[in-house]
Amino acid sequence: MIFTWFPVGMLGANCYLLGDKESREALVVDPGGDVPRILQELNKQGLKLKYIVNTHGHYDHVAGNDQLREATGAEVLIHSLDAEMLTSSRGNLSLLMGFNLALKPADRTLAEGDILRLGEIELKVLHTPGHTPGGICLLGAGFVIAGDTLFAGSIGRTDFPGGSYTQLLQSIRNRLLTLPDETEVYCGHGPQTTIGEEKVSNPFL
Repeated sequence: MIFTWFPVGMLGANCYLLGDKESREALVVDPGGDVPRILQELNKQGLKLKYIVNTHGHYDHVAGNDQLREATGAEVLIHSLDAEMLTSSRGNLSLLMGFNLALKPADRTLAEGDILRLGEIELKVLHTPGHTPGGICLLGAGFVIAGDTLFAGSIGRTDFPGGSYTQLLQSIRNRLLTLPDETEVYCGHGPQTTIGEEKVSNPFL
């Protein structure tokens, strides 16, 4: 598997690129900006983008959707409960930051248990509401892309519209902390961690 990531956009959201070495199919998670860099990485690896996946609908994770879709023909996917955030500057919080980001609708919505396939790679959608109603994580073989649900030493904010502290803790405890301790966690911002590390050192848990 080809797996790389780098921070993008004004808030440095982590953008993840996964590709299958045989089929050369790929997906990008949370293209919050810097689309030329994402395209450069796809071209460098010789990958064909199949999916653009948003872990949730905040602008710093979705801002590059339209530009990346136009350049590659990939499908934009987001959980059904966050889908309306793409087309609303109020919903995706860009209006709060002083600009109007209204994107095109997603091509398809996601739900708990959906499987995304890239050649031999399978990623399972885990619905983890709390940061937003439609927040998701993507579970692969030995790793999880957690978006803004869980961070190294912290958890996602819940003070934005649609957030719920109680719901977020339930999501983390029921959907993530049940994974093996050695599971690598790739977060929406900041460094990676493991489930085991967060169990013992995360002050919110």
